[in-house]
Amino acid sequence: MLAYYLRDALRSMRRNPALTSLVVAAIAVGIGVSITMLTFYHVMSGDPIPDKSDVLFRVQLDSWGPNRPFNTNHPKRPPIQMTWQDVQALLADARGKRQEASFTSTMVVTPDNTSQLPFEIGTRLTTADFFPMFEVPFLYGGGWDKRADANAEQVIVLSRKTNEKLFGGADSVGKVISVNDRKFTVVGVMDTWSPMPRFYDVVEGPYNEVSDAFAPLSLTPGMKLNSSGSDWGWKPEPIKTFEDWLNSESVWLQYWVELDSPDDAAAYKSYLDAYVNGQKKLGRFQRPLNNQIHNVMGWMDYNQVVQSDVSVLVGLGFLFLMVCLLSSISLLLTKFNGKTPEMSLRRALGASRFNIINQNLVEVGMIGAVGGFLGIGLTLIALRAIHAGLDQAPAALFRLDGTMLVTALLVAVATSLIAGVYPALKTCALMPAQQLKTQ
Repeated sequence: MLAYYLRDALRSMRRNPALTSLVVAAIAVGIGVSITMLTFYHVMSGDPIPDKSDVLFRVQLDSWGPNRPFNTNHPKRPPIQMTWQDVQALLADARGKRQEASFTSTMVVTPDNTSQLPFEIGTRLTTADFFPMFEVPFLYGGGWDKRADANAEQVIVLSRKTNEKLFGGADSVGKVISVNDRKFTVVGVMDTWSPMPRFYDVVEGPYNEVSDAFAPLSLTPGMKLNSSGSDWGWKPEPIKTFEDWLNSESVWLQYWVELDSPDDAAAYKSYLDAYVNGQKKLGRFQRPLNNQIHNVMGWMDYNQVVQSDVSVLVGLGFLFLMVCLLSSISLLLTKFNGKTPEMSLRRALGASRFNIINQNLVEVGMIGAVGGFLGIGLTLIALRAIHAGLDQAPAALFRLDGTMLVTALLVAVATSLIAGVYPALKTCALMPAQQLKTQ
């Protein structure tokens, strides 16, 4: 029976191509607009590292001054970054399974090829645990080891883009490059990696691209590397040397720890409290205890990574889909009214009202599927157009994944079926005999 309904639906669609095309277009445009908005929300609110999001924790210590909170709008929130001295103490204690601290700095690469001009690279100074903690994929080689952290070795991991710029995409592991007039050995080249949101550094932008290169955090004092990101201080300090800045109360580093279980998380929180209490005896941390740890999704929510404006746009997108649905209902009423004599004849020959309704719904389902496929095409065009207009935004933010593809088709078919129920019922309301008398 279904095969017969499908064949009949195709005949009906070809019989009145103008009305069919209008219904398909209405559904396609509605799907294109709503799924474009939903795709942004889906990418922004998705779990960027689902295998580990519940065991990775962002650490906060309230080292701010006693006279006012770090965030006056949210007085109970501690600073979102940490001081150099606190980071070094936590790294030395190493109470988690893994831990990493990082900040970004701008460095200059001088290519060996004299035809290439020196260029700047955004470099993340971090620790060896960064790569296994965050499941960074590698094209060649890998990250450095903890010995490189301890000895402040001049090693570097390149992004795929930077490696292509310097070495044409070839395996560059073991090669030596000049960075800030120092010789760095390439130990690894990352494969394409663009977690969305960029959970490990939402402070400097959750939708920014990953850094061009990565190098050991322990190089910071020797190379006198300044942060190119946020740097906050709560009191005036006599900073005359780089060491003064490192020993200051300025917060400019981010800290993550990997903890395998809730018990480990509770134990780590107790460790942080004990550490701060020890610092209080030295005259630091003059505010009440307010140390916090957040897992990945908690950290996304804490920083409102998904802006309320995005939710509003999703709502507007689906309101537009509702307008398209109402237009589809009007068009389908016109289309099915033209089929009333045919349906009445079938009723007179023994077809039940249920059979006729099912036949009509199969047709609108097919129309919805076609509209869905066209809507997906419109979504892809819209995403590419928006990406072209925002050339600094990462491509991953404009990705239509499998979930969104399936969602688009399901929404299209569901929308068409909803639109088709009333016209299908209305055209079957007239008794066959009454309709046939008018023919």
